[in-house]
Amino acid sequence: MSEKAKVGLALEGGAMRGLFSAGILDVLLEAGVGFDAIVGVSAGAAFGCNFKSGQAGRALRYNTRYCRDKRYCSLWSLVTTGDLYGADFCYRALPQELDPFDWKSYRANPTKFYAVCTNVRTGKPAYFLCDGEKERVLEIYRASASMPLVSRMVAIDGEKYLDGGMSDSIPLDFLEKGGYEKNVVILTQPRDYVKGKNGALPLVRAVYRKYPALVQAMAQRHKVYNAQTKKVFQREKEGKAFVFAPAATLPVSRTEKDPEKLKAAYDEGRKTALARLSELQTFLTKE
Repeated sequence: MSEKAKVGLALEGGAMRGLFSAGILDVLLEAGVGFDAIVGVSAGAAFGCNFKSGQAGRALRYNTRYCRDKRYCSLWSLVTTGDLYGADFCYRALPQELDPFDWKSYRANPTKFYAVCTNVRTGKPAYFLCDGEKERVLEIYRASASMPLVSRMVAIDGEKYLDGGMSDSIPLDFLEKGGYEKNVVILTQPRDYVKGKNGALPLVRAVYRKYPALVQAMAQRHKVYNAQTKKVFQREKEGKAFVFAPAATLPVSRTEKDPEKLKAAYDEGRKTALARLSELQTFLTKE
């Protein structure tokens, strides 16, 4: 490569497992590591955006502070609003009032930030560049993190979307097709994890019967995911990707409400990043 290789970062989702990624990202932010582009899926987008805004510690702070707040994530929220994770609380009150998101720094950072959403009509992934008005950007983040069965669909540009992980859980292909030659991938499952078939498929088929392409995407998700992890590790062997993953299954549920467990997942991310920071810096600077 005669010119400097473009560097990308792919962030897997996983709801509260995303605190592991947040721990890694905070270490990288503190170390001055940068990327030309970041693509986040679900929690990878909702938490990862704090890297672009330069707000180390924010994802951990608001998650541990509000994880037990019924407005944030609860059956009460699901019943009263249609979203397990309350849309108004998570995408208005939190970023605008309770723990303000730094839009000025976010926009000043030249790193491109993309979020993956799943088009419910086509069952295909959509990759949104999150650089417009803040209301639109927040809706994109919300769509990317809107888990099926417990979230309302989010309308963007005349189409409806749900969680990006349903169609592209680990968007390394997106980065490679965009010309990013060196890529860092942060996984939220251990390296030996193999995804099984979705046990909720009968319910999925009933709830989304009007969206057959979406149902098909969810039925095939485990196969797509396992093929993606295989490719990620192949790229790692080829020296084209650097992969972070937890050493063991993280001690958090998808909707974890124990602040200490959330902090433990975050601390595991920090530990993982610190242990491999010099190795990462070598990967990023090597011609």
